[in-house]
Amino acid sequence: MLHGNPKDAAVQNDPNVTLITATAPVATTTHGGRAKCLQRLVRLDLPVPRTVALCFDTVKAIAAGGMPDLSAILGQFDDRALLCVRPSSEDPDWGGPGAVMSIGMSDGAHAALSDSLGPAAATALYLRFVQSYATHVARLDPDEFEHIDGTGPEALAAALDAYEDEADEPFPQDRGEQLAGVLRSMARAWDGTSARLLRQAKGAPAEAGLGLVVQEMIPGVGPGECGSGVIQLVNTVTGDKQVTGRYLRQSQGREALGDGSGSLYLASDSRGTALQDVAPEAFGALRDHAALMRRQLRAEMQVEFVIANGQVHILDGMRVPRSPRAAVKIAVRLAEEGIIPRQEALLRVEPHGLNELLHRQVDPEAERDLLATGIAASPGAATGRIVFTSADAQASAARGEACVLVRRETSPEDVRGMHAAAAVLTEKGGMTSHAAVIGRGLGLPCIVGVSDLRFQTRKKQITAPDGRILREGDLVTIDGTSGQVLAGEPAMLEAALDDSFRTLMGWADAERDIGIRANADTPADAQTARNFDAQGIGLCRTEHMFFETGRLTVMREMIFAQTPAGRAAVLERLLPMQRADFVQLFRIMEGQPVCIRLFDPPLHEFLPTNRAGQRDLADALNLPVSDVTRRADAMVEYNPMLGMRGVRLGVTVPEIYDMQARAIFEAAIEASRDGASVVPEIMIPLVSARREVELVKARIDAVAVAVRAEAGRDFDYRLGVMVETPRAALRAAEIAPHCAFLSFGTNDLTQMTYGLSRDDAGRFMSAYVQKGVFPEDPFHVLDTDGVGELLRLGVERGRGAHPGITLSVCGEHGGNPESIAFCRAAGFDYVSCSPFRVPVARLAAAQLAIRHKIGDSSADSPNI
Repeated sequence: MLHGNPKDAAVQNDPNVTLITATAPVATTTHGGRAKCLQRLVRLDLPVPRTVALCFDTVKAIAAGGMPDLSAILGQFDDRALLCVRPSSEDPDWGGPGAVMSIGMSDGAHAALSDSLGPAAATALYLRFVQSYATHVARLDPDEFEHIDGTGPEALAAALDAYEDEADEPFPQDRGEQLAGVLRSMARAWDGTSARLLRQAKGAPAEAGLGLVVQEMIPGVGPGECGSGVIQLVNTVTGDKQVTGRYLRQSQGREALGDGSGSLYLASDSRGTALQDVAPEAFGALRDHAALMRRQLRAEMQVEFVIANGQVHILDGMRVPRSPRAAVKIAVRLAEEGIIPRQEALLRVEPHGLNELLHRQVDPEAERDLLATGIAASPGAATGRIVFTSADAQASAARGEACVLVRRETSPEDVRGMHAAAAVLTEKGGMTSHAAVIGRGLGLPCIVGVSDLRFQTRKKQITAPDGRILREGDLVTIDGTSGQVLAGEPAMLEAALDDSFRTLMGWADAERDIGIRANADTPADAQTARNFDAQGIGLCRTEHMFFETGRLTVMREMIFAQTPAGRAAVLERLLPMQRADFVQLFRIMEGQPVCIRLFDPPLHEFLPTNRAGQRDLADALNLPVSDVTRRADAMVEYNPMLGMRGVRLGVTVPEIYDMQARAIFEAAIEASRDGASVVPEIMIPLVSARREVELVKARIDAVAVAVRAEAGRDFDYRLGVMVETPRAALRAAEIAPHCAFLSFGTNDLTQMTYGLSRDDAGRFMSAYVQKGVFPEDPFHVLDTDGVGELLRLGVERGRGAHPGITLSVCGEHGGNPESIAFCRAAGFDYVSCSPFRVPVARLAAAQLAIRHKIGDSSADSPNI
């Protein structure tokens, strides 16, 4: 343990420049994480070299031209000791300037160390310091020093001569002068423009402070067993218990981690010599020190160490870098061993990181042949051969071959092809475009908005920015987690839904206080939702069922029917198909709530858009091609997203909603016969006015009366509204008394509030975010100011008129942790999201509840 130097008590108790002792005034918020960790190691009585910490304000003053009392700092060390200066930012992930070692090397020190360490070791230390000081402190041309070969006296002389030629002065021989230069250089590097931008990209505040630690350097060179390295007790990728790290004899710092360094393994290994073989006592001490740090610092630690003549010295400790799957396993293990409480284990896992556990991922150590980058719309990675049509995707799947569906943009007609593909790539689109939403629902890796690629779908080829042409059948990999399109087939990591994951999710459910449902359109989606323990289905988009093989033609026949009776007759053929779908959904969910949205899209989406498709439809319906073309042209809308869709269809073509309501009620009766009682939730989309709800509700109630009479059985159901228009949010007090629930569809609500097309915004959204127009893509992270104001008004007015009404969010924001914070604080009962985002939402909701309990105000702010 470090003990104070009586001759310089001021340095030991000065919060600005202090010797790190067990009681020194050191804090992470004032001196940085490294300084605080070193103090904890001192308190554990570990063999830590003597260290002085400089606080953020002191370093800022140095950058401005000031300098602390160097004689007081140097007075804490032996006159012959070499020193090392390391950065100490508040969060280690924010980085900082590189460490500078061997401060104090001079001609005199070289002569003295030649006697104690040997001429070769002393010369190597001096040479390395001259080169480092010249390039990082004196800012001399590195080319003048990189060409120097060897590590002997001739190389050292050449380096000293080069320094004098470039700097027009001899290499500084005074330890204080060297230390001042290093401190000034590191302080100013932290304040540089590029450094600011770099750390801001990592999430650091623009004015984040930097501390510095001045530490006695233990040379890892000399007689006996000497060297340096790092050790940790877990695998960084898997989180499994495993002694990992490297050790390099006759070295300093982290040289052991360099490629081709000739470093040794730590524990005995069949692949080569290990530290345990050559210095078993030192290895045992290191392992014991790491275990003590893990237990007392309550974290898996990566330990930087030096061995000098067989003696172990601990230079630093930091939390082990970890993949998301390792983070889960480490947190759960620490909690199960009683080192941390379960609540803290939940807080240590980043919710977004769970995406990497739920899907295959590109191995982080695999080589990447990058073709282009787009919007990472649906996480996971998959490799397949390029196809350009949904039909080709289905044919590829029938042959058992993985394929990547490439489209300019997808439409509902492509859903079958998306089901068959291993991944999807589109030229257009954003986070809530069709491809993105369906991709996330299917758990399908998807990249949208790849404007860097030139799509030539008629030629069945795409061209990369570097000129490479990719044709149908070429092998590509879609990394939907990073947004990278890769050539070839890199190594992959499989999904990791192991016992640790399930344990963590169980703990999360015990803590959270907001419901989590899933958006599910098919029985397969519903089963995925069940597997991820969703508390029901918050949105079932029924229109996707009509694109199934055998149904599309019937749907088109209904569109061409001339009378209500003719439409009803055709829909009678779709009724058993819809009923069978709903029976499956109800049985899979086993009595949990299922919210079914009535038909929403404009009818023209079901009609073919090319001449060949129109000829095929004319043959199927036994109509002249001219009739089909005329009908298709007549249904074209200038702005179909704001046209004849949603409740407007239900009011003007009520036969569709009549058929769907009957299918829902009959399915509920059938599913309830052999299982839990089913209470279906029926949701009316795109409502703007109370009268719309009254008209649709009257017809649905009439269908319910008829089904009850025909079946001779009673049943319950809940009718609600999907709030997607600003007017519906503003007039919620008028609408709520007619509903059992209001479900806010934030995808369309954001689109209509901003006047932005969610399918086209991806073209310019990144530029808008970079220029500060929007802080985030509002289709990805809920706009809590504009759209959030509408949500708050809807909640307040809806609950005011109907206190018992259920309120939810069923847009894709429901799976975003930042947006869930707003929903929870605003008083929503549940959120609903894509099935594969359910675990993310469950963990995020648990963390918010925990922070609320411990008094973290960020968990309660609806303006997050």
